[in-house]
Parts: sequence; C-alpha cells; structure tokens
Amino acid sequence: MTTYLLAGGGTAGHVNPLLAVADGLRARDPEATILVVGTAEGLEARLVPERGYELLTIPKLPFPRRPNIDALRFPGRLRRTVAAVVAMIRDHQVDVVIGFGGYAAAPAYTAARRAGVPLVIHEANARPGLANRLGARYTPYVGVAFHHTPIRNARFVGMPLRREIEELDRETLRPAALAEFGLVSDRPLLLVTGGSLGARRINATMSQSAEDVVAAGWQVLHITGAKSEISDPGVDHYHLLEYCSRMELAIAAADFAVSRAGSATVSELCAVGLPAVYVPYPVGNGEQRFNAADVVRAGGAVMVDDAQFVPAWVREHLVPLLSDRHRVDDLAAQSKSVGVSDGTARVIALIDEALQPSVQRVRGR
Repeated sequence: MTTYLLAGGGTAGHVNPLLAVADGLRARDPEATILVVGTAEGLEARLVPERGYELLTIPKLPFPRRPNIDALRFPGRLRRTVAAVVAMIRDHQVDVVIGFGGYAAAPAYTAARRAGVPLVIHEANARPGLANRLGARYTPYVGVAFHHTPIRNARFVGMPLRREIEELDRETLRPAALAEFGLVSDRPLLLVTGGSLGARRINATMSQSAEDVVAAGWQVLHITGAKSEISDPGVDHYHLLEYCSRMELAIAAADFAVSRAGSATVSELCAVGLPAVYVPYPVGNGEQRFNAADVVRAGGAVMVDDAQFVPAWVREHLVPLLSDRHRVDDLAAQSKSVGVSDGTARVIALIDEALQPSVQRVRGR
C-alpha cells in the first residue's frame, strides 16, 4: 500500500489541483493512504477535511522580503518546520511527496530531500512561484500546466481539473444547464465571470454593455462575485448571478466567455473548448497574462488589458466578434486544440515514474 503526502495550499490555485490529484489517487487505489500537509490559515484547512483527507498542519512561513526581525528568525523557524515534516514522513512511512506550491510546499520539498523519498512538483501558473522554483532543484519530476513555463526540469502535463470538468459533455448537458439558469435555447450564451470575488472592471464594463451584447443576438449569464458593486441593468436576456455553485453547468451552457485569466479558469475553458476574451488581473506579478499566452497564440482566445476593457472596446471588438459565428467556431476549435482534459492522470503518471526507482532500490536490498 502506497502512502502519498501532498503538500501545498493557501489559495484555490494551489488547493484545487492538489485535491484533484488526491481524488484521482483515491479513485485508482482506495486502499492508498493520502495525507496532506498545509497550514491552519489557508483554504486547505477547510477544503481538505471536507473532502475526507487528513490534514497535517505546519506553521505558515512566508519568505521574508526585507531585512527585519522576521528575516532573522526565519532560518530557525524553517529548520524546525522542515524537521517536523521529516518526522511526518518517517512516522507515516511516506513513499512520495507531491507538492503544488504555497507556504507549506517549501518545507515539504526540503524534508523530502532529507528523508530520501521521491519528490514530484506541479506548477499551475505559467510564471512559477518561488517555492516551486526552489523545489525544482531537488527533483527531475516537475509537471507544468502551461508550455514554456520557466522552471527547471519542466514537463508539460496540463492542469489537474475537477472531475466535473474533466468528464463534462457540454452537448448532452446543455439543455439541463440552460434550464438551470432560466436561459433560452434559441440564443447563444456569453458567460461573464471574474472569479468568486468578482472583477470590478469586467463587472462594470459588461453591465454597461448589456444592451449592445443582447442586440447582437446573444444572452448573457454574468456571475458578478461576492464583492460586486453593480446593479441589474434590467435588460432582457441579461442575467445577473452573484455566485454559481455549479460552474460546470455554466460552462456547459456557454458558447463564449469573458473572464480573468487565472490558471484554473484558462485550463478549464481550454479543456472543453470554450473560446474567451481574457482580461488579466492587472495587479501582482503579471502571471495571468502568461497563463493565457498559449491559447491566445494558438488563436483560441483574445486578450485585452484591464485598462482597455471599457464599453467602447466591447462595441468595437467584442460585439463584431460575437456576430461572426464562423470566427467564434474557429476560436472554439483552437481553444480545444491546446486544452488538456486528463491533467490529473498525467500528474499521477509522473508520480508513478518517480516512485519506480524507489521501488527498484527496495527490491534490490
């Protein structure tokens, strides 16, 4: 029986692929032991136990960015945390550590190296995080969700996705999906979403452009997010929804999307072949622009800067695009061409490959 230790967390971008791989491992071998190491503050503290996995917690250790008292204390805290993870690995007889980035990942990577167990890393963003860049020095088994990700030993595996997306049959599910949201079957659907908290620019621009999009013959399902500041424009065939608990249904119903370019969103839309206008989040290290680069380069999506995504851009660019059904169909085909719907299986294959030398060493003793 194999014991897996999955490390990572903090944000949905780290936790969701971790859970997808955990579910894939459990589905393949219900007798396997699957443990997760994370922090008590991140999303993993809630999502991991809810999914039925044991969470082993360690302190949250952000890398110090400036010389201060925390920077002086960091080496000692890191040594103690690594030692704690080494003890976890030995106490639970862990066979392999699989990391997904985040605060819990870096100590787990060092612990795996010290304990002499195989290490597998998955990088979900096209611009890799610091923990994974450091961990990639310890292992040749590094899977990436996007081509051209600048990390050592990168091997393209795609994104581990929720089973609801991996197995999504849009054509079969579409009638039920339309009914779920009160949509009509004789108009194509534009899905607008900025994530669970919403995106101020996308929300404002699309709300102000409601009449233009509907006049082009489309209907809109606009998921505003929890912190939306807009009100319903009162336009027929324009549907506002603060939160969607069944995004697979929204995706099944949609013919086109306007969205941020988070790694999971881009990966999900490409996996099912849904074309999109991506409006990358303008704050941070710019990774969202890189996440969308492959599909834009392939001709499966359009990218526009947040500052340029205004009602005039919608009238001059989006509405003509939506009015050209042949172009929409071509964008959909190209989006599908770069999509990966078996990322979970590919990561599990990488894990199996990492385990093989270890198995051979044990047999040779």
